[in-house]
Amino acid sequence: MKYDVAIIGGGHNGLVCACYLAEAGKRVIILERRSLVGGAAVTEEFHPGFRNSVASYTVSLLQPKIIRDLKLEAHGLEVVLRPYSNFLPFPAGAEGGAEGAGLRTGANLAETQAQFRRFSERDAERLPAYYDMLEEGASLLRDLLLEAPPNVGGGLADVLAAVKLGNRFRRRDRAAQRDILDLFTKSAGELLDDWFESEAVKAVFGFDAIVGNYASPYTPGSAYVLLHHVFGEVNGQAGQWGHAIGGMGAITQAMAREAEARGVTIRTDAPVGSVLVESGQAAGVVLTDGERIEAGAVAANVNPSLLFDRLVAPEHLPEDFRGRMRRYRNGSGSFRINVALRELPQFPSAPDDDPFGGSRSGIIMAPSLGYMERAYFDARRQGYASEPVVEMLIPSTVDDSLAPPGQHVASLFCQQFAPQPEEGWEALKDTAVEVIFDTVQRFAPNFRQSLLGYRALSPADLEAEFGLIGGDIFHGAMGLDQLFSARPVLGHGDYRMPVPGLYLCGSGTHPGGGVSGAPGHNAAQAMLKDLR
Repeated sequence: MKYDVAIIGGGHNGLVCACYLAEAGKRVIILERRSLVGGAAVTEEFHPGFRNSVASYTVSLLQPKIIRDLKLEAHGLEVVLRPYSNFLPFPAGAEGGAEGAGLRTGANLAETQAQFRRFSERDAERLPAYYDMLEEGASLLRDLLLEAPPNVGGGLADVLAAVKLGNRFRRRDRAAQRDILDLFTKSAGELLDDWFESEAVKAVFGFDAIVGNYASPYTPGSAYVLLHHVFGEVNGQAGQWGHAIGGMGAITQAMAREAEARGVTIRTDAPVGSVLVESGQAAGVVLTDGERIEAGAVAANVNPSLLFDRLVAPEHLPEDFRGRMRRYRNGSGSFRINVALRELPQFPSAPDDDPFGGSRSGIIMAPSLGYMERAYFDARRQGYASEPVVEMLIPSTVDDSLAPPGQHVASLFCQQFAPQPEEGWEALKDTAVEVIFDTVQRFAPNFRQSLLGYRALSPADLEAEFGLIGGDIFHGAMGLDQLFSARPVLGHGDYRMPVPGLYLCGSGTHPGGGVSGAPGHNAAQAMLKDLR
């Protein structure tokens, strides 16, 4: 049987793309290398009786339109809000704000301002204006998420799209235009130093600038990464973060059910070995076992480097494009550990009014921008941060399906770890795990004694298991040279690759990383224009 479209990779963007194509009447097959679909958004048992979101671990960027269009809630998806956004504890014995407590960003503006006043009256007063500034940038991003960026060098339609984009920017007043320019060009550290004086306040916001970003918070362009993490929403509440009941796999399994309901063929344990190109046109794929699957078009939900280094023969690509792809920047500096816990971690600096001791929020263990910068330069020097940045989430506090009664699972999302250290991750992995556990222990002194088991994923493990080249959770660095019309490379920002009939539908395209579904949605729209 010949399909209209073969999709390489059953991650969330591949599933989204397939659903929109099938709804339009196309015959679609998804080919997934692993034994289950979902890519990096899966839920698996990692210790007997303990399940967790293995790689991606929190919800915010998933687009409401996609949730509605794919009927995800009807397929069982339930997302609950974090009661508090973030909690910044201090190491045991260190001085915090008033009364020694860490900093918690509250469920509303007034509560967050009250928290900030413990550290700085000035910062509390400036907070509403800071949120307004971020919202200006986030609103512009939201306008652009579900459409292809103008393709530089394209035809009349791309010229008109560029004019439309310029008009969106010009409609904002001059102050807002300047703020947006700052967000797209400055470092997060420079931006936050301008706005706030408290190190704790700057740290709780600055963490978003290094999530999946192997860089210092003072690296130019890191303010955009901060912005990228705040344009989402949960249950209609902008800028919030949530948890999918059952873990991130609940999202992709709901997508898979809708894809199958629309007639999509999903094959697991079906690794693709190459893209089939005939007469200069993508004509299907060849699996690693030699099976040939013919299709009128191919969409790849994989890292651009994986696609063009391993799956497309070089003779089918222009020389300059091949060179650009060889220089495509990967590596988010991320290390993931899922841990099984006998009891909740106890943070001495947790607010007294929180019966869960801060554990129902994102727990950011990185007390200052300077701490974050030292972590990055440590990793550059020795492959791992001696004092890494660690975010802990404990989803079992809101989802009792993940752990036995009275026990808990936690996600440790850790920065900064070199994508490809000289010694190799096989040699450094155990050391990195111990450094991470030591860091958590400094903030929660009962952590090690409560530890029942864990599963650690180094950057090399993330690549081997999920195809995340260099462990890059975003399918490529999100610097200004790899964003919007230049993602993955200038001239191919419209999801159409140099081989006719070959498309890219993953996070290596606009609008980039995170579980948003937007790349899959946008790629499907581009394909439907072509596959008439």
